[in-house]
Amino acid sequence: MSSEQPVVSLRNIVKGYRRGQQTVPVLTGITFDIAAGEFLALMGPSGSGKSTLLNLIAGIDRPDSGQLIVAGEDIGQLGEADLADWRARHVGFIFQFYNLMPVLSALENVELPLLLKDMSRAERRERAELALSMVSLADRMAHLPSELSGGQQQRVAIARALITDPTLIVADEPTGDLDRESANDVLHLMQRLNDEIGKTIIMVTHDSRAAEHAHAIMHLEKGELSGREEIR
Repeated sequence: MSSEQPVVSLRNIVKGYRRGQQTVPVLTGITFDIAAGEFLALMGPSGSGKSTLLNLIAGIDRPDSGQLIVAGEDIGQLGEADLADWRARHVGFIFQFYNLMPVLSALENVELPLLLKDMSRAERRERAELALSMVSLADRMAHLPSELSGGQQQRVAIARALITDPTLIVADEPTGDLDRESANDVLHLMQRLNDEIGKTIIMVTHDSRAAEHAHAIMHLEKGELSGREEIR
């Protein structure tokens, strides 16, 4: 694990949501760091704030108070346009339900994040082919999502997350819609991306067996950190 500055640094993060006239607290005073090259699993019961915390780190949502520095940027201070640009450069997303475009091939789905980049179609295609090869789908590039298994669709989603070479990969229940064999394949792939190319990964999961693929498990209870368990 790297001794450099942490990729993620949270200091006294507070977040709540309005419900009628009331503010419902979700996160209360969260403080921790995530090192470069770490694979961290976030666990906790439903409503504990796991996905909210992941969304804050990914720049999808904003804290009510506290400091949130990710990839060297105080993202709580960025305007919407700058925040969108920051996300495109620094964050790769993996979702539970893949979020693939059904009318596009695997290759075209992986290419999508590069459409905002200043590069030729040939360059985009070359990078997308490489990303699909990295997730062992070189022979499925022309297939539509409906022609792929759930595990294969999630591997396409992982290739899409990798295509911009992001600083950070955030995964929200990435195996929640998969059978056990497909889930294990996806988890081993994520572990390999972390071990072999040093990708920093933060994964929300309800599955303790999935969490065991991480370096450490961080537990949330009612919006507060309740402990950190080192795995490997």
